[in-house]
Amino acid sequence: MRILLVEDDPLLGDGITRALTRAGEAADWLTNAEAALHSLSVEHFDCLILDLGLPGMDGLSLLRTLRKSGNALPVLILTARDAIEDRIAGLDAGADDYLLKPFDLAELRARLRAITRRAKGYSETTLKQGMLEIDTQAHCVRYRDEPVNLSRREFGLLLTLAENAGKVMTRSRLEETLYGWGSEVESNSLEVHIHHLRRKLDNAIIRTVRGVGYMMDKTD
Repeated sequence: MRILLVEDDPLLGDGITRALTRAGEAADWLTNAEAALHSLSVEHFDCLILDLGLPGMDGLSLLRTLRKSGNALPVLILTARDAIEDRIAGLDAGADDYLLKPFDLAELRARLRAITRRAKGYSETTLKQGMLEIDTQAHCVRYRDEPVNLSRREFGLLLTLAENAGKVMTRSRLEETLYGWGSEVESNSLEVHIHHLRRKLDNAIIRTVRGVGYMMDKTD
């Protein structure tokens, strides 16, 4: 999952980014709304963690701008403002969820999983595609009723393809899902991960669309 964090507190921003990265997510961090709007206009993210008390344009203004532009990206507001009026304002502006500081990282990750699942059209923690089962909470995969051991990036790649089953995913889109800013990415890294998934699962489970990218066929 590719996550953008917009938080102006340097200690908190660094701490959240490092913790999410250690947990296997591709997490990027910005400290102001203007830079966030630019990044959201040119790159793909699966969800946004947004602080309200930002310098310059505040978090609510950023959120309203996103929604007015038609951007339906899942947004989790993260703030120290605990007044009910502030929570109502955030939700009415288009936020999907609200978490008060201080918070537990496990709860933050659970809420992120929940809002992204809803945005991608499924509500249960287990995503099924034919004989493939992906537990998004436990990061476990089963294929033909057998457990499959995957690296965190293999898991992330497989989940992205399964969530978008029936759609062709471009190489750049898949790389954006796996790698945050500053990550060293070798030119053939994506192909290596695809090769490993096919070897561990089935060659036919991921199709190559020549000149475009990869896809997983949608099953009932």
